[in-house]
Amino acid sequence: DVPDTALASSSKHAPRPALSDAEQRVERDVLKVINQPRTEPVYHDITTLEQEISEIKAAHAEARALVLTAYEDARLGRILDTNGARRAVQAMVESVLRNPDALTCFTLLKRKDEYTALHSLRVSILALTFGRHLGLDTEQLQVLGMGALLHDIGKMKIPNDILNKPGRLDPREYEIMRTHVPQGVDILRHTPGIPPDAIEVARCHHERYNGDGYIEGLQGEDIGFFGMIGGIVDCYDAITSDRAYHAGMASHAALKKMYEWRSRDFHPNLVEQFIQCMGIYPIGSVVELNTGEIGVVVTMNRIRRLKPRVTLVLRANCTPLPAPLTVDLMHQKTTDGRPYDIERVLEAGVYGIDPVAYLPVQNTIPVPPPHVARPAPPR
Repeated sequence: DVPDTALASSSKHAPRPALSDAEQRVERDVLKVINQPRTEPVYHDITTLEQEISEIKAAHAEARALVLTAYEDARLGRILDTNGARRAVQAMVESVLRNPDALTCFTLLKRKDEYTALHSLRVSILALTFGRHLGLDTEQLQVLGMGALLHDIGKMKIPNDILNKPGRLDPREYEIMRTHVPQGVDILRHTPGIPPDAIEVARCHHERYNGDGYIEGLQGEDIGFFGMIGGIVDCYDAITSDRAYHAGMASHAALKKMYEWRSRDFHPNLVEQFIQCMGIYPIGSVVELNTGEIGVVVTMNRIRRLKPRVTLVLRANCTPLPAPLTVDLMHQKTTDGRPYDIERVLEAGVYGIDPVAYLPVQNTIPVPPPHVARPAPPR
């Protein structure tokens, strides 16, 4: 059963905001990206979402505990458990290759008070999902996932009053914050068993395509392939997460924003590939269908990106359904025989809907035991 707190009914639909000409153009361009012909994918799903959730949930919990420990070890100056990290990443690689939607669901389990380590775990999952889409082999995925998992390890050397500051950093604080990159690279270079390409993710995830990033001001292809991937997935998780100093935006809005930032901040072709990977309606998106019903996207359709599976939550009159009903937009039709279509994506939190309540990952993440230290939230 879905808890009552998962939604709040309303007597009428949320008003449809008027889009500017520029916003309409971006919306059309992103749809064109989604509809571009794609080469035959290297990997195909071999499990359903529900099967893969069951398969990976224990390994995800272990990865969660391991990454918390790794970041605490870095804070205390202890040697990182590289073998444990490698095993955790290997389990995630295998899961992503079977069906990436399960671990993608886990990335939606976020809390405002969560720590840098869990941001890094989500970034690792996103990097692996993107790497699968790009057709990377298992060895490349292992290295990419390891680098993403540890990309922010240098933040454990940043003073807590700066790392946890709820407001904007002043110039002095920002300069100190930037040092998490070289400090992280130093930690990883002195940790046995970390491949150079994994260190590239930590070194370059704040570099930007036009050269305006930090620490080295690298530009274009000089950033490196893994560094560019790291920058894209790190940014995506950051802007879709609630943090002390801003509310996260909906995934759909984040992808449109990143499309606008292509060529300036990110490699244009890689951003377009990332949008294709995530889909115009990423898992967890709250959407209004052409029937007027409101639902949550629960599974991707990697053949037809505009036709995912959606769990219906509210009727067209915005009253709650007696029980959530999942429909496959590609194969099922409306009660009057029309094809289902998504009319629009709604803002995060509309109608009080908690998307995670409708995904098969609720209640799968344990509360850390008291002895596990909680590093600071990501900035």
